[in-house]
Amino acid sequence: MQTFKTIDFKKEGKQLVRDYLMILLGTTIAGYSFSAFFIPHDIAPGGVSGIATVLASFLPFGVGMISFVLNLPLFLIGWKTVGWRFAVRSFAAMGLLSLFIDVLPGGGVTGNVLLAAVFGGVLLGMGLGMVVRGGATTGGTDMAAKMVHNAVGFLSIPVILFAIDGVVVVIAGLTFGVEAALWALITLYVSTIAMDMVIKGFNTALQFTIITTNPEPIIARIHTQLERGCTRMMAHGTYSRQEVGTLLCVVSRIEAPRLKKIVAEEDPRAFVTVCGVHEALGEGFTGIHEP
Repeated sequence: MQTFKTIDFKKEGKQLVRDYLMILLGTTIAGYSFSAFFIPHDIAPGGVSGIATVLASFLPFGVGMISFVLNLPLFLIGWKTVGWRFAVRSFAAMGLLSLFIDVLPGGGVTGNVLLAAVFGGVLLGMGLGMVVRGGATTGGTDMAAKMVHNAVGFLSIPVILFAIDGVVVVIAGLTFGVEAALWALITLYVSTIAMDMVIKGFNTALQFTIITTNPEPIIARIHTQLERGCTRMMAHGTYSRQEVGTLLCVVSRIEAPRLKKIVAEEDPRAFVTVCGVHEALGEGFTGIHEP
C-alpha cells in the first residue's frame, strides 16, 4: 500500500511539472506576441491585455503592469468559482504573461501591420492554448470564459473568448481608429483558430461508419491491409427491413483513401459516412495521457 502511494505521488509530481512547463512556455510565446507584434502597431486583440494596451497609451505604465492590476479584482471574484487549484495556476500564468509582455524584447520584427496581425495572432493563440492545456488561463476574460464554459459546456472556450473580446476590440477601435480595430479583428480570428487547434490537438483522424450487407471481407482487409481494428455492430435497415452490419473504424487521413477503395471493391452498394476526429487516442494512435 505504501508503494502504491509513492508511485502515485511521483506520477502527480511529474504531471505537475509538465503542466507548469507548458504554462511557462505558453506565457512566453503569448507575451512575445504583444511585445514584438501588437504593442508596436497599436493592435489590441481583446482581453484584459487589450484593454491594458489602450490604457498604456494614456498612462505612464507598461501594458503588462496595467494588465496585472486589472486582473487582480477578477481573480478575487472568480477564484472560488473555478477552484483553488485552477486559480493558483491561472494566477501564476497571469503574472508570467504580464511580466513577459513588459520584459521581452519587441518591436522591429516587421513594419507590416498585416504580418504583425497574422503572425502575432498565431503566436498568441498557440501560447494561450498551451496555457489552457496546462490547466490554467491567463486570467481576465480567459477566466470569465472558463467559468462560462463550465456552466455552458457546448460552447468552447475559444468561441466564448471571441464573443467577449469582440467588445474589447470595439473599445480599442474607438481609441486607435477603425483601421486598428479591423487589424485587431484579424488577430482575434487567427488567434482563436490557433488556440482551438492547440487545445483540441493536431492528431486529427477520420471516423468511418460503414453500413454493409457483406461486412466480413471488409473487416478482413482492414485487419490485413490497414492493420487496423474496427467495431462491428448489428443494425436493422428501416427501408430494406433487413439486418445489416455496421462497422465503426477510425483511420489516419493517409489511410482514408485506402479504406474507401476497400469498401468500394467489396460492397459498391455500402452506405458510408465520414467525419473528422480532432484527436484520436489509444492503440494505433497517440497514447492516452491523463489531463
